[in-house]
Amino acid sequence: MRNILIIGAGRSATSLIQYLLDKSETEELFITIGDLNIQNAQKFTSNHPNGRGILLDVFNSSQRREAVENSDLVISMLPARYHIEVAKDCLEFGKHMVTASYISDEMQLLDPKVKSKGLVFMNEIGLDPGIDHMSAMQVIDRIREKGGKMLLFESFTGGLVAPESDDNLWHYKFTWNPRNVVVAGQGGAAEFIQEGTYKYIPYHRLFRRTEFLDIEGHGRFEAYANRNSLKYRSVYGLEDVLTLYRGTIRRVGFSKAWNMFVQLGMTDDGYTIPDSENLSYRNFVNLFLPYSPTDSVELKLRHSLKIDQDDLMWGKLLELDIFNPDKKIGIKDATPAQALQKILEDKWTLEKEDKDMIVMYHKFGYELKGKKLQIDSNMVIKGDDQTFTAMAKTVGLPVAIAALKILNEEITNPGVQLPITKEVYEPILKELEDYGITFNESEVPYLGYNPDNVFG
Repeated sequence: MRNILIIGAGRSATSLIQYLLDKSETEELFITIGDLNIQNAQKFTSNHPNGRGILLDVFNSSQRREAVENSDLVISMLPARYHIEVAKDCLEFGKHMVTASYISDEMQLLDPKVKSKGLVFMNEIGLDPGIDHMSAMQVIDRIREKGGKMLLFESFTGGLVAPESDDNLWHYKFTWNPRNVVVAGQGGAAEFIQEGTYKYIPYHRLFRRTEFLDIEGHGRFEAYANRNSLKYRSVYGLEDVLTLYRGTIRRVGFSKAWNMFVQLGMTDDGYTIPDSENLSYRNFVNLFLPYSPTDSVELKLRHSLKIDQDDLMWGKLLELDIFNPDKKIGIKDATPAQALQKILEDKWTLEKEDKDMIVMYHKFGYELKGKKLQIDSNMVIKGDDQTFTAMAKTVGLPVAIAALKILNEEITNPGVQLPITKEVYEPILKELEDYGITFNESEVPYLGYNPDNVFG
């Protein structure tokens, strides 16, 4: 039996674990799932002859090293900042490694040693990053093989609630780490390029500079810019491309409403609030409003944001129950962002019967034989239930498929890498089709913002 160690059994690991257990007999696999919560580790392997759950604390070096040494390949589903210790163990013991996270600078520094040992450290092989890389490179390589020159690449992804479970005015629920949603866009201006001109969106303007996306059969969406699109020029070999823009998808109207929190300062994660555990939701809101001996919190907020009581924005705020004087933040030394997250989780947590949905949308503009052409490609996936969500499928399945192909020596190129070569993306995308993860492509008129660049 070949031993695969999975570290981390959170919500995104369900489809990954199921895939490998389903393949365990024919592929002669034994799956060990290590988690800080032993119940999480064991719940998917109970009564399965080829799987077991163990208690594994990644900060317990002897426990971690023993588990790594006894495996043939390690899949780390930990938060990104914890991968590096696992990676060092894998390097020492000569084990392949797979993660769904962005390649950190520390991870990249291991590349020469990983190559010298002939190991594959595959990263960015989940959803975004992951499926976005593979599906984009497949089309870009096809265009280049025909002799085309890339002019434009735009890519957008969003984790959303499925339409049948969409029952709030924000048209949104948390389908992934809520903290990532609350602090999205912070840490510097969004950077991208349009028609050869560099563009920047500072955080305080990010949610008011959105793009509309229309996906046939699914309606209209909006997208706001990701923080740094420019690094993908070198990743995808698009150094000369005129337009490169990556963003996050939401339902129309979300960004305008979210901007209220940004303008008030509620998404700030840079300082803590004294006695925050005893702070009511109402008093939390009042922290960001001017003092008045006569005006209510509601009136002050409406005045600050310049919204009327019949405005949809006001209805969205009321729906969150943020003026409740009895509900408490309940978090000691909370930052504003942490307090806001607590308030939102009350209303935006998926219910037991809710389903999530993943939307990905690419635009490829190129020139071929003197003509400007464009391909639009989209993927829309709904979850089955609260265990096998769309997020778990699209994150976990590529990880699992890549791990098995590395073990089977179908992916052999050594080093710290992401899935942008044909050896990697073609077989994985092909197998993902068996699980309903497919892209719909269409040729459309080239949208070029302004081919002559007069208004760039």
